[in-house]
Amino acid sequence: MIRKHSITLHGHRTSLSLEDEFWTELTAIATARTIPLAGLISEIDDNRDADSNLSSALRLYVLAWLKSAGATPPEGRDGDREAANAGAR
Repeated sequence: MIRKHSITLHGHRTSLSLEDEFWTELTAIATARTIPLAGLISEIDDNRDADSNLSSALRLYVLAWLKSAGATPPEGRDGDREAANAGAR
């Protein structure tokens, strides 16, 4: 489910819409990096393309983090991976 989250970035209040799963992963990433969640979001905001929106930048950051960590697919998704690999052969 997509939820609106209100945050303060560089002293200004803003809101963003993000799926619960991405919010949970952002929180876990901030914990793993031992930085506040607001600090992580500010960092992502500072480094995103001016043409992109913050919610998209957050999703892409989570995706990149999980890919670099060699994250395993969610339960039940192994079949999807096997089908993709079979098509590449």
